[in-house]
Amino acid sequence: MTAPKQAPERVLSTLNNDGSRFWIHPKLVKGRLWWQRAVVGYALIALFVALPIISIDGKPAMLLDILAREFTLFGTTFRPSDTFLLLLLGIASLLSIFWITALFGRIWCGWGCPQTVYMEFVFRPIESWLEGGPTQRKALDQKRPTWRRLAKWAIFAVIAFAMANIFLSYFLGWHRLVKWIGNVPSEHPFGFATVMFVSALVFFDFAYFREQMCTVACPYGRLQSVLIDPNSLIVGYDVARGEPRGKPGSKKSLPVVGEAQGDCVACNACVAVCPTGIDIRNGLQMECIGCTQCIDACEPIMEKLGRPTGLIRYSSQNELEGKPRQVVRARTILYPIGILVALTLFAYNLSHRGGTDVWVVRNAQVTYQELPGGRIATSVRVKIENKSEAHRVYRIALQDAKGELISPTSPLQLDAKKATTIPVFISVAKVDFEHGKHASQILLTDDAGFRRELAITLFGPEHDDEKEKGDHDDH
Repeated sequence: MTAPKQAPERVLSTLNNDGSRFWIHPKLVKGRLWWQRAVVGYALIALFVALPIISIDGKPAMLLDILAREFTLFGTTFRPSDTFLLLLLGIASLLSIFWITALFGRIWCGWGCPQTVYMEFVFRPIESWLEGGPTQRKALDQKRPTWRRLAKWAIFAVIAFAMANIFLSYFLGWHRLVKWIGNVPSEHPFGFATVMFVSALVFFDFAYFREQMCTVACPYGRLQSVLIDPNSLIVGYDVARGEPRGKPGSKKSLPVVGEAQGDCVACNACVAVCPTGIDIRNGLQMECIGCTQCIDACEPIMEKLGRPTGLIRYSSQNELEGKPRQVVRARTILYPIGILVALTLFAYNLSHRGGTDVWVVRNAQVTYQELPGGRIATSVRVKIENKSEAHRVYRIALQDAKGELISPTSPLQLDAKKATTIPVFISVAKVDFEHGKHASQILLTDDAGFRRELAITLFGPEHDDEKEKGDHDDH
């Protein structure tokens, strides 16, 4: 069998030169930034668990009820008629990501992304507890699964199942999920299948795929080239200060004899702790998730050597090149302006959103019908959506002295969070149509004080206006 070809160098940090998987087992350093990230990470995990459970004004803090076509966010329910509001919220969220990235780089990846948070603060601690440090874990990779690894996978499966149930509660609601858990799976096969599928995905991700989610699957690393600029905050290595590298007091590794030695002592501690397997000293890389483990690894070494910390630090490309960092620039001004505009429009439309939405839909099948006595019957469809939490009684009236409302008869009953489409028939004298059109108006009211006037255009036959009016006057 022909041996696989070897690449001249590793293409990805997760691949060997022959293209096989390079398993990364990072060393854990609990420095000052790790503890700060741990506080943020565990707070985000608690928030993930709490959002579908806690209630705001009697509603879940977050519920994405796709079957009922309702999204509840922090006590406010959005229905399909609120598409514009959701669009504004989406625009504000997207621009917020752009703005944060322009200022702080990939801080989301290192501090807030669920992939990083659960990997570093849930799954890796369990792995280290059962399998030991990087050396022990690498040794286990060469053996058949031992009881330690089997126990790790069992715990991973339990956590994945719990995460899948919490995930499902965002779409079902916590109370319904608890009720389902108490029943046999055959009573809700789709929900059970969803939980098992999501559990399998979570287990596959954190037990096998791991850092490849960041380096291969996630598009955010590739987008950073357009989302950040030389003034964005990144985790960077100070080349001017660190190079050339060399052991303390040694000249062997210096490229030129007599050249001043840099602060980097080539200990490779920054590489050993990187969860994506990169060398931060090679500059800004797509695989860097900004987790700051390299900073935590470098700082104690600098302190032991009596050198200032910050060889690897939060900085910007400009600052690392000796240039000043400009925080205020075009994108850091335009993004917040866009966010403010979107949120202002969102708040205005939300505050003016009533308990009822109503639309007039044209009847495309039958434009009009001629009735005895020279009258024309025109039909339109009125769609009413009761967005309130209570039953409503609606009444339809015609605000047109020349017209007559044939149907429907009032009142109309509509339950909470329900919508209906009502055909409305209006009779108008043929002579009142001008060029085949007649302007009319419908008034919709309810028992809670709602009032909406709807201007509609009725279509009728084309005719000679002067002749028709003359014949009408003769009669």
